[in-house]
Amino acid sequence: MDRVLEKKIWTLRRIAMLAGAVCVTGLALYLIVFADSRLSMNVEQATLSVSTVRKDDFLEFIPVTGTVQPIRTIFLDAIETGRVEKIFVEAGTFVHEGQPLLQLRNANMILDAVNREAQLFEQVNNLQNSRVNSAQTRISMKNQLIDLQNQLRRAERTLSQNDKLIQNGHISQEEYKRAQDDYELIKQRYDLTLDAVRNDSVLRTAQIAQLERSADRLESNLSIVKQNLENMTVKAPISGMLTALNAEIGEHKTTGTRLGQIDITDRYRVRIPVDEYYISRVDLGLRGQCEIAGKQYTLTISKVYAEVRNGRFEVDMLFDGEQPTDIRRGQTLQIRLELGRAERTMLVDRGSFYQSTGGQWVFKLNPAGTEAYRVPVRLGRQNPQALEVLEGLQEGDRVITSSYENFNTMQRLILKK
Repeated sequence: MDRVLEKKIWTLRRIAMLAGAVCVTGLALYLIVFADSRLSMNVEQATLSVSTVRKDDFLEFIPVTGTVQPIRTIFLDAIETGRVEKIFVEAGTFVHEGQPLLQLRNANMILDAVNREAQLFEQVNNLQNSRVNSAQTRISMKNQLIDLQNQLRRAERTLSQNDKLIQNGHISQEEYKRAQDDYELIKQRYDLTLDAVRNDSVLRTAQIAQLERSADRLESNLSIVKQNLENMTVKAPISGMLTALNAEIGEHKTTGTRLGQIDITDRYRVRIPVDEYYISRVDLGLRGQCEIAGKQYTLTISKVYAEVRNGRFEVDMLFDGEQPTDIRRGQTLQIRLELGRAERTMLVDRGSFYQSTGGQWVFKLNPAGTEAYRVPVRLGRQNPQALEVLEGLQEGDRVITSSYENFNTMQRLILKK
């Protein structure tokens, strides 16, 4: 006879399923209750840098490195080709305007000057001879003209007398005609001589003027050659420091060769390369600060070079007021170049945290300074010392500004002394 079996309620399968559900529920409760502790981290307070958010004047600037240069440099180039014959001064010497620096020699130029001088002397001699001959000829022709004038007056008187005599029948018709012919002949000779004197005067005046122009050209050419010979002695065009002199005795220098340079050392400028990122923000009049021998100096941009090379453009800055006395050409200066005027705003010290967060969040300390919590922020402009706070922080808040590399994923930091 069959027997009815009772159905078991707590089977092994049900017990296993119930145990799994309890484990899952317990895990969920653990995560809910202890999640905050899992995103927390104990940190030694002495290893952190803390900055207090404050309101202060913010001046945006960038650190740049400039090179000291003289305010003006005069380059010395060879005007004429020649061999270095003498050197009168050495590089590094202060020279005065007009002081000889070195002597070049060009034998062909010297010979050319001699030949041109001889040509000029010959032309001047020809001019003088022409003037003498012209004066003598003019005197001779004037004598002839005076003699003819005298003969003409006599012939005219004779003819006038014959007019009266022939009317009274005292002379023959033939004698009267002969007196008329003599008068006409002398008058024609006088007119021809007068024309010859005038024409000769014009011709000789033109000839002398041509000789004078030729002599002037020769003299001008000779002056140029002599000036070129003088240029063979290289002189200082201004007073200043001879910072370079590239010449050796016997060395051949061609026209245009750089011989050296003179710097005006009573004032200096600073040439600064700036990243092209700031080209739209850098303009004339912007100021900068630098420290030399423990003293602060202010500089102002006097010139901006718009050409960009290798991602940089250049500016020149001049010292305002007093200029340092112990700077030298080629010296480098660290300058804080201002990019605008100071504005009062909320600031926090710049630190390594910015590399970890990109300025999107920070760890802010609680009032007791025992814990720090991750809070979102929005930061704006910056300089090497501070960051502008736009949102997320208030004046007086304290923020960890040192590196977040070891706790970048944490939500809370427990600060231990």
